[in-house]
Amino acid sequence: MLGAHPSLAAIAASLEKWRLSATQTPREVVTRFAPSPTGFLHIGGARTALFNWLFARHHGGRFLLRIEDTDKARSTKPAIDAILEGMRWLELDWDGHEYYQSQFWARHAEVAEQLLARGHAYRCWMTQDELAAAREEATRERRPFRINSPWRDCAPDAARPDAPFVIRLKAPREGETVIDDKVQGVVRVQNEEIDDFILLRSDGSPTYMLAVVVDDHDMGVTHVIRGDDHLNNAFRQLAIIKGMDWPEPVYAHVPLIHGQDGAKMSKRHGATGVMDYHEMGFLPEAVANYLLRLGWGHGDEEIISREDAVRWFDLDNVGRSPSRFDTKKLENLNGHYIREASDGRLAGLVAPRIEQMLDARLDNDEIALLARAMPELKPRAKNLNELAEGATFLYRERPLDLDEKAAQLLGGEAPGLLARIHAGLSALDEWSTEATEAVIRSVAETAEVKLGQVAQPLRAALTGRATSPGIFDVLVLLGREESLARIADRMKTDGD
Repeated sequence: MLGAHPSLAAIAASLEKWRLSATQTPREVVTRFAPSPTGFLHIGGARTALFNWLFARHHGGRFLLRIEDTDKARSTKPAIDAILEGMRWLELDWDGHEYYQSQFWARHAEVAEQLLARGHAYRCWMTQDELAAAREEATRERRPFRINSPWRDCAPDAARPDAPFVIRLKAPREGETVIDDKVQGVVRVQNEEIDDFILLRSDGSPTYMLAVVVDDHDMGVTHVIRGDDHLNNAFRQLAIIKGMDWPEPVYAHVPLIHGQDGAKMSKRHGATGVMDYHEMGFLPEAVANYLLRLGWGHGDEEIISREDAVRWFDLDNVGRSPSRFDTKKLENLNGHYIREASDGRLAGLVAPRIEQMLDARLDNDEIALLARAMPELKPRAKNLNELAEGATFLYRERPLDLDEKAAQLLGGEAPGLLARIHAGLSALDEWSTEATEAVIRSVAETAEVKLGQVAQPLRAALTGRATSPGIFDVLVLLGREESLARIADRMKTDGD
């Protein structure tokens, strides 16, 4: 069920079922995509979702979607809707409901209390002024700032019962934490570098660091596949996991996507939101195929179907280096998928774009005409917008508006040639590509000019443009009556 906002009772029942399932079948793979709803679905986030989806489907496991809305000030309903829309457009279906992290705050607080009871957390009454002074001292001494709270090891009777406090993790101070990351390899961090970060704020709300660990555990997540900008977070989160004696997930931190200049991909590199590519006329299967090949490969395969992707995908072939987003390569890939798509499907996708361009509705017959035109339109189009632009000549009202190049083609001897063409075509008994081609060639021979000198002004008269599908196909698509009328609008008669 995609997109339904579940009740708390449904969530609790679902999570309990999954907890039991995880206990009974510990080898089942469970992945998750956990975006923050503070904006659109970023193209990098879409690739993360795709990798998680493919890994789960490859192993016959489950793929979960969790909206991490703990930052209520920045989380918005439009952003949530944009994330869900992008996921659906890429056909990344998730198992069960989508989950909202804010609905589990009571559970997060419960775990914080358990960490307190286990001696892996403590209440901290440090004030903002005390924290600011500690930061300033660290800056003066040119050393990294680490929380060194006087409340870490204080006696219970030293508490300030009427003052606000936070709950901090009591991070280990000795030894090291090691992660055998499935992409980055073995990574080590000295425990003294892990600070006593906040688990619960003074208002009782959980921080991201606590919430993500609790939710992953409760949902039975076995593999955490995410961007490598979260690698440092993994060491902090492991401190919570170990404090609760929970099983550790398998980590796979994927390098980020960069622009062509090697910098982290941002708006200055072009579109970064998934649905921007929808608006630009890309097919979802082309975008998914391109994202799959950004940082993952299967031999020399470039065109990879969804079925093959599920069959082949694993973490072994995910690279450690950032990938560079190349819009030209995406356009070439999109062109391939457009040529492979069915004419009826393309007509359905292109029709709304034509309607927007012309500010008019297409009826069923006009959409059927669009489908018939697709074999001639799609070989030269890189995206749906180009397809739409190339097809608008079918529906424009007479007299056609001419672009600059088309207007130039209709000067000089062109009107006289069009009059000859009109006369020859009017005499045809059969309106077909073969019959119309014979007339056009005959006019060129009689006028002692090259075929192009006849076809180019004819194209301009019929479409208002200097480029179009094959001119004989255009004649057939427009039909006898419309074709002759458009030619008549631009030809020169003996009376002129």
